[in-house]
Amino acid sequence: MLKKTALHPEHVRLGARLVDFAGWEMPIQYQSQLDEHHAVRQEAGMFDVAHMAAVDLHGPGVRGFLRHVLANDVARLTLPGKALYSCLLREDAGILDDLIAYFLREDRFRLVVNAGTADKDLAWLERHAQGHGVEVRRRADLGILAVQGPQARARLLPLLPAGLRSSVEGLQAFQAAWDGEAFVARTGYTGEDGFELVLPHADLVDLWRRLLEAGVRPCGLGARDTLRLEAGMNLYGQDMDETTQPLESGLGWTVAWEPAGRDFIGRAALEPLRGKSPRQFVGLVLEGRGIARAHMKVRFASGAIGETTSGGFAPSMKQSIALARVEAGASGACEVEIRGQWVAARVVKPPFVRNGKILV
Repeated sequence: MLKKTALHPEHVRLGARLVDFAGWEMPIQYQSQLDEHHAVRQEAGMFDVAHMAAVDLHGPGVRGFLRHVLANDVARLTLPGKALYSCLLREDAGILDDLIAYFLREDRFRLVVNAGTADKDLAWLERHAQGHGVEVRRRADLGILAVQGPQARARLLPLLPAGLRSSVEGLQAFQAAWDGEAFVARTGYTGEDGFELVLPHADLVDLWRRLLEAGVRPCGLGARDTLRLEAGMNLYGQDMDETTQPLESGLGWTVAWEPAGRDFIGRAALEPLRGKSPRQFVGLVLEGRGIARAHMKVRFASGAIGETTSGGFAPSMKQSIALARVEAGASGACEVEIRGQWVAARVVKPPFVRNGKILV
């Protein structure tokens, strides 16, 4: 039996095409995935992401605990509501998950983790929390709604309670504000400005309906994937997983090496690879015909090889793009094998598109 979010009846009512995603019945699209993509790039769209999990951590030792279990360093978070993106690593530096950590107060942080890894993440955190005086609590009473696009701010703010609205108006990127259980963060997974709201389920449904009336377009996971690919954002399970480490996944920037004495899980395995990872992460823009998908072979004139991890048609660019993991030092002409044919590709540094602008 597939799990359903509180918004599931809304998806059915709107005629969404529903699919199994990490054990949840979720909308892949409503009418046109292409139109949904462009709505987010040009105006405003909303996504049910209530399959993802909010995890609250309480206790006097919570900051020290997170400095140990996360590759990024929450010591950087000193302003309440400030957030950072990090990987959760195994001892061998394999990536258990990527997540966002929010500092709420000195004895309380919130994590937002992926749907497919939530149970695994929770078990890992609970195991390592022993001895730190930290309580780990999955907030099953809350759901998450993302509102994204250049008009997201104008469409959402009037619908918020006055007290919360004034706080949200002043948010910078990767900051959050809250009033009771209503939690609003200026974060997203599309490459556009916008917000992610963590709310009690009944409030989530009410806000969805009011956003719909305000002209915000409902969008499915299909558009979410093309948007995040254009934005050069990794997808867990494709671009990274437990068999890969951050330095070969384009996530070296999320590893906080300083101070040198911070012994985060996975550091000992990563240190020897610092500056000399055998593989690197690149973006590709196809210059020939065809659509790049995951797990396609990549080759370079230098003899280096690799494989695409994500790929597809980029609606904003009207070209096929991909993310790929390739051997370090790869250089010269690049090609991708598509259905037995080698197609020329140009190597670029992601993101491909941000804030509606093509960058490559």
